[in-house]
Amino acid sequence: MSSARDDGPGGHGDTAVAPDGSATTDRAILELNNVEVIYEEVILVLRGLSLQVPEGKVVALLGSNGAGKSTTLKAICGLLPSEHGEITDGDIRFDDHDTTHIDAAEIVRLGASMVMEGRRVFEHLTVHENLTAGAHTRRESYDDDLDMVYGYFPRLDDMRARVAGYLSGGEQQMLAIGRALMAKPRLLMLDEPSLGLAPMLVSEIFGIIKRVNEELGTTVLLVEQNAQRALEIAHHGYIMEQGRIVLEGPARDLVENPDVKEFYLGLGEGGTRRSYREVKHYKRRKRWL
Repeated sequence: MSSARDDGPGGHGDTAVAPDGSATTDRAILELNNVEVIYEEVILVLRGLSLQVPEGKVVALLGSNGAGKSTTLKAICGLLPSEHGEITDGDIRFDDHDTTHIDAAEIVRLGASMVMEGRRVFEHLTVHENLTAGAHTRRESYDDDLDMVYGYFPRLDDMRARVAGYLSGGEQQMLAIGRALMAKPRLLMLDEPSLGLAPMLVSEIFGIIKRVNEELGTTVLLVEQNAQRALEIAHHGYIMEQGRIVLEGPARDLVENPDVKEFYLGLGEGGTRRSYREVKHYKRRKRWL
């Protein structure tokens, strides 16, 4: 495992990582190269961020609140202008297209879908209508894909006619992921899918994300604060601090990294869980900063 560099896309070139941690030559479906993002023309959030997402893999992007994870996804999806943000340096390439300054609708048409933090379902529409809305960019029949989504989320199948605003938080998260899958994305991006959910629901949803990757071949970029869960299903991981990638490597190596154990998994030496008092000053003690 190596620390990431700011002068290249995650320090990988064209090399990706297989589930067993070995090197492969899978091409990157997504590349961010030295991306800088500024809000309101003065607030610098991303500071030369570079990373790669190999096609067909699950990549976890981890970090604490304010690290710039959600801004990274918004930059990829073309959503920054709606929040008075802009990419002021670097470039983003998705599937060999320069998407640095392309609008969000075109990026969806190219095959990238995002499930935003907070679920954001259409609360006044039914479950079925929400899923149908997810296929709005498609011209061909999508009945088979509806069956596919209901197969991954049987709870939704039993609630087709229920108004989405009356679903539980976990059910809304399932609906948001299902709606994104209706666009048949090649790249599925998820922003904090575990947020506010009970542990059993988190396990269920992460299990489905893993199945989607393995069974459909969908590439996944997973933004999470729940590092343990994310690294369990990811092939590769990046850790962000203050708008930069500070550490990256195969997921299984990150899980065993002592700094990651202490600062993101809450574990000390011997795997014992650390108390808040023991880790509250972590920022000034991190070895990689």
